[in-house]
Amino acid sequence: MTIPISLTRRQMLQRAGTGFGMLGLAGTLQAAGLTKSESAGQLPYLHVPPKAKRVIFLFMNGAPSHVDTFDPKPALAKHAGTKPSGKLERSAKAGYMPSPFKFRQHGESGVVCSELLPHLSRHADDLCVLRSMYTDQPNHEPGLLIMNSGNPQPIRPSMGSWLSYGLGTENQNLPSFAVLCPGLPVVGPQLWSNSFLPGEHQGMAVDTNDLAVDKLVANLKHPQLNREQQRQQLDLLRQLNERHRLARQNDAALESQIRAMELAFNMQREANVAFDINRETQHTRDMYGDTTFGQSCLLARRLCEHGVRIVQVYYVSKSQKQPWDTHNDNDNRHRQLCADSDKASAALLADLKQRGMLDETLIIWGGEFGRTVYAQGGLNMDRYGRDHHPRCFSMWLAGGGIKGGTTYGTTDDFSFNVVENPVPVYDLHATMLHCLGIDHEKLTFKFQGRHYRLTDVHGNVVKGLLA
Repeated sequence: MTIPISLTRRQMLQRAGTGFGMLGLAGTLQAAGLTKSESAGQLPYLHVPPKAKRVIFLFMNGAPSHVDTFDPKPALAKHAGTKPSGKLERSAKAGYMPSPFKFRQHGESGVVCSELLPHLSRHADDLCVLRSMYTDQPNHEPGLLIMNSGNPQPIRPSMGSWLSYGLGTENQNLPSFAVLCPGLPVVGPQLWSNSFLPGEHQGMAVDTNDLAVDKLVANLKHPQLNREQQRQQLDLLRQLNERHRLARQNDAALESQIRAMELAFNMQREANVAFDINRETQHTRDMYGDTTFGQSCLLARRLCEHGVRIVQVYYVSKSQKQPWDTHNDNDNRHRQLCADSDKASAALLADLKQRGMLDETLIIWGGEFGRTVYAQGGLNMDRYGRDHHPRCFSMWLAGGGIKGGTTYGTTDDFSFNVVENPVPVYDLHATMLHCLGIDHEKLTFKFQGRHYRLTDVHGNVVKGLLA
């Protein structure tokens, strides 16, 4: 391919951008075309034997009610309508609100689940239900940030970016970190930002409202050039950028752009397969449920199958940024939300197990905090809700490195506070990294004279969660 000498470097970038450059990946994706050490991540070796190779985080935006899903509190029935006393995180405008849903034990392990979760309860022996999560953030924005980046301030790298930085990619033709999100959650792209980490470690955000491959990933095929012509064009561009880089050392933005262009070029080989859920049988698609979240969970499995290191699936929509934020109509909304989440997450577990992937995939399900055991609105109202409750909430984990069929942690009789085995968000992150073979204190990045890490100056591995 010949290019006029009169073209400036900027014009060259713009011309070469069509097709592989217009994927919207520059500076945001894990690159291919790097040296082996770079594509394998920045850690020269893993610190402990890894139990998991990858992570799928199912994030329930808005915060599910733990007392309606995994943490039964029968004592509340005796005090229904009684206004709580003492210091409360949120003011109580109404009385205690017992859950209307029945709980029972499931599986050989006897893990307790609500009747709202009939599909997931069949996998009770694979679940580790974590009842003693807590955070010091009572509002959505900082709660989302600390859960997704380990810090309530909007300046830190996301946990997916940390994993990408430390472990690299398993497939140089796909990003190492993908975010499946049919609408922007509260806070938005900061939840998958690379921040001060190299740009290729930012999450690739995929709008899953339309699951057609050409809608999920735009411009997979160049409208004018064949693959050989694009390769020649990109090689020439690399030579020009290399000359520019030699004259300007440590140009991180340029390096990220080069890597992103390489990845975008390589994605043309594999993305049209990895992102195509129409290649699945109708039985498999039906198993996940005909909803955006259900089909997004199926897509998450496909991406992991093709080597994506971490996939986050956000439960949001274009019209609802935090569907689980049930300040009103708590019971009816949890019936609807749980029906969708329950079927999809159970299908994901079953599908991964059937394919022999569950033991190498860490699944995490949960939101940013819990919900109050007292009502917003009088109990005589038809559609009362629950407020935010950061002092305790429930999550579940399954798969690689996790002790299935267990319940960890205890809250008091009214689910106000954790009374046994408290787990802050930092400990969850430390445990996640441990399952992947990483010592959370040794995964660091120096920025502005300070060494940063996902767990900041906190964090302990929760050994009670580990197999």
